[in-house]
Amino acid sequence: MRKLLSANFSRLWKDKIFWLCMGAMLVYSVVYMRYGCRQAEADLSDYQYSIDRYYFHFALTIGLFCALFGSMFFGTEYSDGTIRNKMIVGHTKTNLYLASLVTTMAAALLMMVVWLVGALVAVPALGVWKMTVSTLLLYLLIAVMFVMAFSAICTFVSMTSANKASTVAVSMLLVLGLFILAAVLYVRLTEPEAVSGIEITANGMEWSEPSPNPRYVSGAKRGVYEFILDFLPTGQGLKMWRLEINHPVRMFVSSAVITLFTTFGGIYIFKRKNIK
Repeated sequence: MRKLLSANFSRLWKDKIFWLCMGAMLVYSVVYMRYGCRQAEADLSDYQYSIDRYYFHFALTIGLFCALFGSMFFGTEYSDGTIRNKMIVGHTKTNLYLASLVTTMAAALLMMVVWLVGALVAVPALGVWKMTVSTLLLYLLIAVMFVMAFSAICTFVSMTSANKASTVAVSMLLVLGLFILAAVLYVRLTEPEAVSGIEITANGMEWSEPSPNPRYVSGAKRGVYEFILDFLPTGQGLKMWRLEINHPVRMFVSSAVITLFTTFGGIYIFKRKNIK
């Protein structure tokens, strides 16, 4: 296992896709945070801007970067026959899978750290966080957990598919699909319970009396939607960006369950896979 990790990390530091992702995250963070600074400077209202509003934007896109890196990095190992060679010299499939998982997690977490460091460029203009230190650490810990869940999902796809092109497509589409699902659920949950329209009266245009909103989700269905949103790593990322973390324990447990389930499932499938 140690030799596998050493080989993976040795290759990681030389991998162009990894460094392209790192560079893209750094540029992305600086450009986005500078946009936040300009927005704060141009707003003449009394709204008090802070770095909190922009700092966790990485949570929306880290899954896509993880999917791109994992599928390209390990897809190359399949296409070059590296995985087969590692098995020939005596490494077990379980150790191969776990080493790949650790490598993906490390790469994804490094990308996240690059964003967090680059985003500090906004501190001079926006100041430090308004949230407490404990809340900031809680948010970062939740981010670490759902990044690990993303890594486990991407490793599952990468290690169970031998075709590099299809691995890239499936990984990216899967993360994108999960994000769309989370966005749809979030929009439904933010629907107001009652809505008012505008009607024309003798006094001009006036707001009508509030009426029940047919799109409002209530009862047990609302609870299910909220659970799914907190369960999905994309849902956690969306709520983190919106600074709406309400059930941190549920998010911790959900990320752990996804990580363990996909890891054990991936090992089971990979061990039965015929490596040509």
